[in-house]
Amino acid sequence: VQLQASGGGLVQAGGSLTLSCSAPGRLSSTYGVAWFRQILGKERMFVASISGTGDITHYTDSVKGRFAIARDNAKNTVSLQMNSLKPEDTAVYYCAADNRQKSFSEWYRFKDEYNHWGQGTQVTVSS
Repeated sequence: VQLQASGGGLVQAGGSLTLSCSAPGRLSSTYGVAWFRQILGKERMFVASISGTGDITHYTDSVKGRFAIARDNAKNTVSLQMNSLKPEDTAVYYCAADNRQKSFSEWYRFKDEYNHWGQGTQVTVSS
């Protein structure tokens, strides 16, 4: 599954961006999908995830109430709506997908559990 991430850009603090992750014809409802973000020189960190059917979502504490992940399996896309952006949200954002044969709650936040990654999209939030 080859993922394509898009939607990054430069925005002022308090603004909004929507990231999109697509895999034309391949991102079925069997795949859990997550967004991670990485600052240069730092470890890639979990941001949000959504189960294959879309009924289970998880967020890291720092984005709860500001970010919302959603998926449209008919269009093979997963979006990350980011509101009330802060300078500390600045990073390269990556989408990832996999279809592990175990409960999504056991692996959603571990980057090593994902074998399929998008190319990353830069999000820069100015103060």
